Amino acid sequence: MSRLIDGICQNNFVIVGRAGIDFFTDAGVAVEDAEKMTVDLGGSSANIGTGICKLGGQAALVTRVSDDSIGSYCINRLQHYGVDTTHVGKVGGEYRNSLAVYESVVEGHRNVIYRNGAADFQMNEDDVTAVDYGRFGALITAGTVFAAEPSRSATFQSFELAKAAGLPIIFDVDYRPYSWPSAQVASDVLTRAAMECDMIVGNDEEFGFIAGDYDKGLDKARSLSEGTVEIVIYKMGSEGAITFSGGKEIRTGIYPVDALKPTGAGDSFMAGLMTSLADGHDLETAILRGSACASITVSRPGCAPAMADTETLESFLADHPGPTTA
Repeated sequence: MSRLIDGICQNNFVIVGRAGIDFFTDAGVAVEDAEKMTVDLGGSSANIGTGICKLGGQAALVTRVSDDSIGSYCINRLQHYGVDTTHVGKVGGEYRNSLAVYESVVEGHRNVIYRNGAADFQMNEDDVTAVDYGRFGALITAGTVFAAEPSRSATFQSFELAKAAGLPIIFDVDYRPYSWPSAQVASDVLTRAAMECDMIVGNDEEFGFIAGDYDKGLDKARSLSEGTVEIVIYKMGSEGAITFSGGKEIRTGIYPVDALKPTGAGDSFMAGLMTSLADGHDLETAILRGSACASITVSRPGCAPAMADTETLESFLADHPGPTTA
């Protein structure tokens, strides 16, 4: 068993990244027509942790939240979903939690994210050095955490500490242009992060961005797998995914559903993939189970509350006619 799979099989993850607050509309309602909205936990890393816990795993989040009622709300919701908040610190001053406002609509879907003075970017090296990495099996992070300082340096420090403790690094590229000072900075930093990881998950546009050319994204994913990265998953939306591992290419489809919105798919895919590998499923099956989790999430309002639990996932797989042909 590889160090990566051995770490994942412990089903206990430390996740470095952000927790935010989401406001979303009822099914089929555009924002301008909404008379009410639902509020819940958001943020890519918080969503991944939520999904892992709902599927029977353990997750601890390392981040900063604003020292106000919104930050307290995020901590409360993380604890509600079972995520360990020991290393969720608070930051005062003018820093604020990120906020997402989005529609439960597919056609013309709009997701407005407020990230000015984001509290999570204030996570520093003291925050990551306080973690006992030996308690966990693997470290997961998403690319947004690298977009600003001191969060960027702190996350690279967490990589060093995790590796010293024998933990594999799992990286969701999660490129959000609005968070970065420039595309060139983003490309340089995300490339550096990718080279330090054991598993990389990203979509075709993200790998294309790292490669500097969308048409070269697939070749970039393949070349990363030929180096030190053990597993590279190249997602293609409705066309499924291509996974590179051990010199092989695994092509998988998706589970078609009547989607309500596109948000949350990547986070739920990661949670389903991790917990499925931890439960002993082979890589191809775990990828398909992650895809099923993504389909469940996009068919429901919200992100964290829409994540599948074990019963929901198993019922979905039992009732669904099956994935598309890769």
